[in-house]
Amino acid sequence: MVKALNAAAAYFCATFAAGFVLGTIRTLLVEPTTGALGAVALELPLMLAVSWIACGWALRRFDVESRFSPRLVMGVVALALLMGAELFVSVLLAGRSPGEHLALYQTAPALLGLAAQLAYAFFPLVRLR
Repeated sequence: MVKALNAAAAYFCATFAAGFVLGTIRTLLVEPTTGALGAVALELPLMLAVSWIACGWALRRFDVESRFSPRLVMGVVALALLMGAELFVSVLLAGRSPGEHLALYQTAPALLGLAAQLAYAFFPLVRLR
């Protein structure tokens, strides 16, 4: 299980770093011309591709067993880290309250992002052989 936890942390770090860069580009450059939903829809395939590649790398790097439970742990822990970091950034950098952050999930762009985050959590299981 330690391998799955280490893989989850690495998977999270790789995708969060990419998401931070792409999210900044999305917010500053793309969103003003396409709107929030259009910008998220354009960013989403890139983030899913990055996530898929990072997942495969973490699985190989940490030699996570090809069994359901370690892969599930990896996905759930990576998702928890991602959601926690997203909340942290929203509160600290964007100045929102936790309640305001949660209220964002009532908007279409945030729901689209959440759907992608759920796919991200399932990638370790999908890559189960």
